[in-house]
Amino acid sequence: MTASSRPAPAVEAPPASVLLYGEGLHKRFGGVQAVRDISLNVPHGSVFAIIGPNGAGKSTLLNLMSGLYQPDRGRMIFDGIHLVGLPAHKRARLGLARTFQKLRLFKQLSVVGNVIAASHIHHQIPPWQYVIHGGAFARDDARCRAEADKLLRFVGLEARASVLAASLAYGEQRMLELARALATSPRLLMLDEPAAGLNAAEVERLLERIRLLRAGGMTIIVVEHNMDLVMKIADRVLVMDYGQQLFEGTPAQVQASPTVIAAYLGA
Repeated sequence: MTASSRPAPAVEAPPASVLLYGEGLHKRFGGVQAVRDISLNVPHGSVFAIIGPNGAGKSTLLNLMSGLYQPDRGRMIFDGIHLVGLPAHKRARLGLARTFQKLRLFKQLSVVGNVIAASHIHHQIPPWQYVIHGGAFARDDARCRAEADKLLRFVGLEARASVLAASLAYGEQRMLELARALATSPRLLMLDEPAAGLNAAEVERLLERIRLLRAGGMTIIVVEHNMDLVMKIADRVLVMDYGQQLFEGTPAQVQASPTVIAAYLGA
C-alpha cells in the first residue's frame, strides 16, 4: 500500500459527558497570534471558567465558540455537531447563546421588548402572518410575552418591564443582557465579563442566578476577571496567557498553582 492510499487516521470523538469540545484552536489577526493551540472539554451541566490577564485571548476564544470568528485551525464539536464553518445565527439555533462584555441592548425598546426580540429564533408562525396578523401570530406573541415575563422575574426586572432599556441602571442592563440570552433557550450559555461594573450586592445576585441555571441543567462558560466569583462558582478553570493555555484545573488547583500565581493572580 502506498503512502497516498493509506486511510487517514481515525479522529477521536469527544466523550459523551462533554457538551462542547475544542481541539487545537488557532486564531491569528495579522501578526498577532490571539489564540494558539487551545483545547478544552466542557462537560454537560458544568460551569467552566476562562481567566487570564488582559490580552490573553479569552474573548477571542469565546468569539470562536459563538461563531463571531472562525478558527484558522482546529475543530469544535457541540453535542456531536461540528461547529467550524457554522455562523453565529446557526449556532444559536443549535442552543449556543452568549452575552457581551460591552452591552448590546436595543436601548430604544422596552425591557420586555428586548427579551421578546431575542426569542425570534423560536417563533412558530408562517412568514405571511407577520404582515397579516392572524390567530397563530396572536398565540405566538402571547407565548413569547409569557416567556419574557418569566425571564424578567428570574433576573429581578419584572417591575421594569415597560420602561426603555436605556433608562435602566448599569447593573440592571447587565441582568437584561442575561435575560435576552436566556430567551434563545440555550443549552450552552457563554457569559463574557458578566460581573464587570457590578457592585458587591449585584455580583451576589448574579452568582445566585448562575447557580440556579446550573441546578436546572444548563452548561455555562464564564470569561471573568472577578476571581472571587470564579472561585465560588466554577467547576473547572482554564487559565490563558498570551493566547496559550497556561493551566487547567479546579478552582483550588488554580489557586495553588505557582505558575498561575506568578502570571496572573499575583505572588
